[in-house]
Amino acid sequence: MTSTEFPRRGLVFEEQASGSSLLLKRNCSISPGGMLRVFGLLALASLGIATGFALAGAWLILPFAGLEVLALGAAFVVHARHATDFERIEVSTGRLTVEIADADRVARYVIDPRVAKLRLEKDEGYGARVLLRMSGRDVEVGRHLDAGAREEFAAELTKKLRI
Repeated sequence: MTSTEFPRRGLVFEEQASGSSLLLKRNCSISPGGMLRVFGLLALASLGIATGFALAGAWLILPFAGLEVLALGAAFVVHARHATDFERIEVSTGRLTVEIADADRVARYVIDPRVAKLRLEKDEGYGARVLLRMSGRDVEVGRHLDAGAREEFAAELTKKLRI
């Protein structure tokens, strides 16, 4: 098994006898258990401070601290739902498979790589978007990469589709 590396990016197309594959994942630097501990500590600190002020007579702080903890909990839930998002791209002879997991939804696209069209769209704020035209619809890939890595990824994927 050989591999094609993207310089400076740490991305590797794994070369196997059947073709090439690449797995792109979000960079999650904290485990779900660690995330729960951080949330617990933040909630405890916020409610503890609010309780101290409530005991000193400023009782109106408690409902706002409760709203703060609820908003923080909602943000952590949204983050946790997307922590396992990924994109798997496999190119083999006569077959291109793109699997995209986004929260609870997993979409799988299979097409002949010779009819797939790759397009790189440059955008002001976002950098670049890599779009695969498959069966009349555009599928965005490389969403978990920074702008420079998307351009390198698009160039390498274009080579893989032509093989």
